[in-house]
Amino acid sequence: MLTASEIIEKYISFFEKRGHKRITNSPLVPENDPTTLFTSSGMQPLVPYLLGEPHPQGKRLVNVQNSFRAADIDEVGDNRHTTFFRMLGNWSLGDPARNASPAGQRLALSGRHSEAGGYFKKEQLPWFFEFLTKELGLDPKRLYVTVFKGGDNIHLDSESIKIWEELFKSVGINPIDRIFEYGAEENWWSRSGEPKNMPSGEPGGPDSEVFFDFYPEQEKIEDLKKYSHNGRLLEIGNSVFMEYKKTKNGFEKLPQKNVDFGGGLERLLAAAENKQDIFKTSLFSPIVEAIEKETNQKYDAKKTEMRIISDHLAGSVFIVNNNVKPGNKEQGYILRRLIRRAFDNTVLLQKDQELVDPVRKIIESVINAYKETDPDLVENSEVIINTILEEVNNYKFSIKKAKEYVSKKHKIDGEIMGVSKISAEDAFILYSTHGLSPTQIKSLGFEFDGQEFAKKMEDHQSLSRLGAEKKFKGGLGDTSEKTIKGHTATHLLHRALKDVLGEDINQKGSNITEDRIRFDFNYENKLTDEQIKKTEDIVNEKIKENLPVEFEIMTPGKARGIGATGLFDKKYEEQVKVYSIGAYSKEICGGPHVDFTGELKGFKIIKQENIGKGLKRLYSILLE
Repeated sequence: MLTASEIIEKYISFFEKRGHKRITNSPLVPENDPTTLFTSSGMQPLVPYLLGEPHPQGKRLVNVQNSFRAADIDEVGDNRHTTFFRMLGNWSLGDPARNASPAGQRLALSGRHSEAGGYFKKEQLPWFFEFLTKELGLDPKRLYVTVFKGGDNIHLDSESIKIWEELFKSVGINPIDRIFEYGAEENWWSRSGEPKNMPSGEPGGPDSEVFFDFYPEQEKIEDLKKYSHNGRLLEIGNSVFMEYKKTKNGFEKLPQKNVDFGGGLERLLAAAENKQDIFKTSLFSPIVEAIEKETNQKYDAKKTEMRIISDHLAGSVFIVNNNVKPGNKEQGYILRRLIRRAFDNTVLLQKDQELVDPVRKIIESVINAYKETDPDLVENSEVIINTILEEVNNYKFSIKKAKEYVSKKHKIDGEIMGVSKISAEDAFILYSTHGLSPTQIKSLGFEFDGQEFAKKMEDHQSLSRLGAEKKFKGGLGDTSEKTIKGHTATHLLHRALKDVLGEDINQKGSNITEDRIRFDFNYENKLTDEQIKKTEDIVNEKIKENLPVEFEIMTPGKARGIGATGLFDKKYEEQVKVYSIGAYSKEICGGPHVDFTGELKGFKIIKQENIGKGLKRLYSILLE
């Protein structure tokens, strides 16, 4: 029987034999994508290349990407949903010769791209079918597929239908009962969902999904959606044919046709092992067994609680391993929510709040389950374990303070109340101030009006959603014209800071939006007004010179040899892109950038901050 790591290796090898280059697993916390908290799919780091920016590894790419979807937290508890998962992905980035951007044309003309060309539906669908049936050994009689039936002036995907018909016929299966047509709600992919929700400039396209049937002996499937919702069918892969871009006048074709495939490893493992419940697969079962042992409960009697504990602690382990600490904002808030919800459910199993040692054992089982594919978890195990246990202890302290708050409130009111009755307002304060979930509040013995509490929650969430909505979509990096300009400006700023402060200055992070540029770097002292002015003047001088911005693809060793700036202690791909700004700046970067610095108009530093020992942060804007 195949293990998770064996499926990964089979998948990578399968596509490497078909001309694909393996690319590295991007960080779970995106390095420079202000639109999302976590990397939520394999395609997310590849957005610039799907839009036409040439990739240094060529047109055919493959990898396995650690992913996290915060939006699925409340879905965890059934037989198939997880927040953390590994996404197997393969991509075709079309043909750079069709790329309309000057950078793409220069690359195509240079002949420096991979010999393996782009591909589309007639290659992708048969390859995935072959991988499922030959490499994983799945019975084709247990496979069903969906295709886009058309809409928004985009036609029925008849090409995919014909390909699937031939594939099913080739293994002696009548395709008429295997192929289902659905609209944009089911078979269209974009960050924003259906075409009607897509903003101008966003890419998307029809997709074709594959489902595995766990109970083929049961009645004939007439409505695929019905059986995917009840758990009989499990989606195991989705091929997105990304060839459109939304405009104010409708859709137009992208400069290139892209294939963006994603298949969840955990779901593929469930199909390969014929386990309808992914928490019974060989990946999760050791974690579940540890929970059973530590809580003295059985999985079959406490499935929901154990699924939540397994998933949430696995997600916590990987988030902590990406240097996130529990907190009240962004990634830290999600981590805190995961740890506390896992603890809540452990308490429900054990009816005991002194659970630090059992929680440690469960965390250790998570690290052990993933150590083959992510060995750095073992190296960082003590930091991971201690961070999670510290939050557990903080949570227990919060519970203590919450009880004190309720007790004090009752005395102030002078009311004689049953010890278990509190107002919805008090319950909401326990939630918002003390960080207790409604489940935890009830587990402490407090009762409150659920409808009134839900109304307060709804009001609170509607306010919070205004500022955080985009970050929970798990979508695309910002590739607008302004942020591309800001990206180029960071290269000029980086080089200018070296000129002013010394060659030991190195970038430690950046965050670029349409409104401002945030740049972090190492430096002990506060910058003087003179140093800031001098840095600004250098950047503006280079903008005024209207220097050309060009790139060349080379090995990391050659990049170091020509003096390019880069994080050479980081694992780079076999080939990297080095962007040159005239003769002034050379830096390893994936792009995209403007073609000439004059497009930036002007540059101004507006603020500096101290963000830690030896670390400074500058905020800048581009002038119109």
